[in-house]
Amino acid sequence: MNGERDHVSSAGQQSSSNDFGDTVEASEFYFAQGWTDGLPVVPPTEESVQAMLDSVGREAGEEIAFFPNRQVSVTSEKVAVNAVMAGCKPSYMPVVVAAIEAMSDPLWGYHGPATSTGGSAVFMLVNGPIARMLDINCGDNLFGPGWRANATIGRAVRLVMRNVINTLPGKLDRSTLGHPGKYTYCIAENESESPWSPVHVERGFRLEQDVVTVFAALAPHQIYNQLSNTAEGVLTTMADTMRISGSVTRQPQYVVLIAGEHMRIIAGDGWSKSDIRRFLFGHTQSSIAHLKRSRRMTGEVLPQDERTMRPLVQDPEDIIVVAAGGRAGAFSAFIPGWGSKAASQSVTKEIHRP
Repeated sequence: MNGERDHVSSAGQQSSSNDFGDTVEASEFYFAQGWTDGLPVVPPTEESVQAMLDSVGREAGEEIAFFPNRQVSVTSEKVAVNAVMAGCKPSYMPVVVAAIEAMSDPLWGYHGPATSTGGSAVFMLVNGPIARMLDINCGDNLFGPGWRANATIGRAVRLVMRNVINTLPGKLDRSTLGHPGKYTYCIAENESESPWSPVHVERGFRLEQDVVTVFAALAPHQIYNQLSNTAEGVLTTMADTMRISGSVTRQPQYVVLIAGEHMRIIAGDGWSKSDIRRFLFGHTQSSIAHLKRSRRMTGEVLPQDERTMRPLVQDPEDIIVVAAGGRAGAFSAFIPGWGSKAASQSVTKEIHRP
């Protein structure tokens, strides 16, 4: 292989060219430079990088986003190089660009979720026609392998974090445990089968717009309820599991994923997404007494602590309800957010296709 186009990890340096005998030699070079996530990457060439740039109609040096805490400018070329390395098709590039733009929003607050010992990842939810066009999985094996778009779009964002913003494990990234979503964490909403308005429409976008939402997220928690045939029964199980997952500082938001069987039961009872949010908000609160007894809060348990309740999130609207997952199986899931609402909130951006 001749003329492989390399992207160095320092955000202040420019791309350079190297010649390799074959893909194995190129891959080992990338490992040695620390430019991978631990898995082999696709060596980028000038042609493959240009195809990425053409897919978004941008020049190589054009700035996509600036991250003030890191004083890093993320250019189109740097994103394109890492998208190639991740295995993206050029048609995926608009989603990656929009996600990077969303992460630079002060509401998302890059520095906190990217560097915390709490170990959050960048969860991406794609809505609109582009999700179906790119075959972004919204169904069976939702967070599992088998879908190139899900795997490589999320991976490209993580490689940009690593190679451009220098968010390296054990250095800037101080996660105590982390979780597999830090490799890739990208899904679509099942808009075609959902009985409810999709997330982007709830957030003020038109149904036909292409949109990505980024969320500083912990790992997904699966819940199981095969016994209930009512919305209240299913969501009571969900609420009980969510309640013990929370932080005493209140987490900023939760994503609640309602899969096929549960979606049909809940919608069959006439419950809307607003009904789901209100029920979960009311049934995930813990008493101050419980929080003290479980050592989530310090201090002696006082009589009034038995009656004083602390909600999981600040407001019912902080629960983001998503229809996604397989049609079969009595399972759904929730994803806790990282930090507090003051530290990080989900951000939704339109995906622009030239």
